[in-house]
Amino acid sequence: MRLNVVLIGPPGSGKGTQAVRLAERYRIPHISTGDILRAAVRAKSALGEKVAATLASGGLVSDDLMTDLVRERLAAPDTARGFILDGFPRTVGQADALERIVSDAPLIIVLIDVASEEIVRRLSLRRVCASCGLTQSVADHGGDVDAPDQDPHGDPCPYCGGQLIRREDDNPATVRHRLATYATFAEPVIAYYRPRQTFGAVDGLQPLERVTAALRAHIDGVGS
Repeated sequence: MRLNVVLIGPPGSGKGTQAVRLAERYRIPHISTGDILRAAVRAKSALGEKVAATLASGGLVSDDLMTDLVRERLAAPDTARGFILDGFPRTVGQADALERIVSDAPLIIVLIDVASEEIVRRLSLRRVCASCGLTQSVADHGGDVDAPDQDPHGDPCPYCGGQLIRREDDNPATVRHRLATYATFAEPVIAYYRPRQTFGAVDGLQPLERVTAALRAHIDGVGS
């Protein structure tokens, strides 16, 4: 049976980590619109040039551009059995567009719910390796999340020894702006989906394994 899954949640709620786990479990692709856009910025492609400033400021890319991006990706052969969609839709307009793109199976929607200040704390601890590009968390020493980035001579990447740096859009001020932007648009999207029998919400503050178990329980319950 085809599984079309949409994960909703604020930036830093763990959507990406959970999407990877679900993609492995159900053998369908994890499609992260954020990853696609950031890769385009790094590659300095035409798409990257269009969205670079918007991403750096924590704003939202236009509905038309995002819809075209998702429509093209969902037409790829690897989505024949379904997908885990992470980062789309972020507006009601995008949700309407997704209904027109996908009509072969019901959408299963899951909200990962995490309080805003916990998101700011989480992302203040997230670092990316300047050498290998892997993302990881550093230890929480109870400091001010709004303080400047870690000492560049701090602990190296445990995988390759490279320098760990804070991603520009993980700066606490930018994160708060992203969360405010997310809340403005997400509440109508959640209201759009909430009446459906395929909608569910899980507590994102639970341990990682429990969040995964709750997501799988919802997907298996409505997708069987």
